[in-house]
Amino acid sequence: MADVKKLLVSPSPHIHSGDSIERNMYDVVIALLPALIVSIIFFGTDALLVTLTSIVACLLFEWVIARFLLGRKELSILDGSAIVTGLLLALNLPSNLPLWIVVIGALVAIGMGKMAYGGLGNNIFNPAILGRVFLLVSFPLQMTSFPEVGKRLISSGVDVNSGATAFDAHSYATPLAIIKGVAKGADGFSLEQLPSAMDLFIGQNGGSFGEVSAIALLIGFIYLLVRRVVTWHIPIAVLLVTYIFAGIMYLVDPLHYADPLFHILGGGMILGACFMATDYTTSPMSKSGMLLYGAFIGLITMLIRLFGSYPEGMSFAILIMNAFTPMINRFMPPRLFGAKVVKAKS
Repeated sequence: MADVKKLLVSPSPHIHSGDSIERNMYDVVIALLPALIVSIIFFGTDALLVTLTSIVACLLFEWVIARFLLGRKELSILDGSAIVTGLLLALNLPSNLPLWIVVIGALVAIGMGKMAYGGLGNNIFNPAILGRVFLLVSFPLQMTSFPEVGKRLISSGVDVNSGATAFDAHSYATPLAIIKGVAKGADGFSLEQLPSAMDLFIGQNGGSFGEVSAIALLIGFIYLLVRRVVTWHIPIAVLLVTYIFAGIMYLVDPLHYADPLFHILGGGMILGACFMATDYTTSPMSKSGMLLYGAFIGLITMLIRLFGSYPEGMSFAILIMNAFTPMINRFMPPRLFGAKVVKAKS
């Protein structure tokens, strides 16, 4: 008897947008290339080495877990999601971070943040952010010791004329650390120490190497908008609430609180708002839900930046709102195709 192929029938309407997981993931990789290139220019090949280590480790851990722990034979690493996780994790790290710590971050991101829930599409929290926060809590000294941009290692015997790319490993005050110090009234900090807005825009300032260049990140974000990989709702909501909150504090006390532009351009604000908060799996599905989600990310980030213990609050804010995404989807569901009003079931 001839083999009969199984006919799979799904409910209408049958519409295909042309999107695929692979297309979207590799579009994100392309969008992040400008930020990676700028980081290599300012931080040298250390940034490239951290990036490669993170990506390779994420690919390896996903393959090992899927193959030997979950018993899957298909190669899920080919869909590009592990590459995106590794790249985003790396961009959120100091360029001088020891590589063994990078590997631990990759293991947490893939193992705890993604595969523990069954893989892509099932995770509750953004894997790259979970890995970064784990490293920040576990290795606070290494995660907050940033090299000064463009300053080479002379004391260690590196020839500055030889083209070597090692950088000074001494702790360097980032713009957010300066803002935090001034807000708390700590000695040795002044708003006059802040880099210019142009330096923040270009990327000539300290911090995690993938977050320092606003222009490179915005170029990548525009690419994603053009390709319709993401929408504007979450990033604009994050940045608008951040600007309003920072603006109010600046008007109240301009001597202790920085201009809102510095909060937009400094730290991981643009990287988080445009590339991490917009993660499909962990963000709301409806436009109204996205706006609410983004608004609270901006609010929580500013509360942590100005009144919390850490200079940066973007990663914590996104993780907190990841936990509220199911609730937002419950009460602010997306409109079904052809439906005028969709209400949550009681």
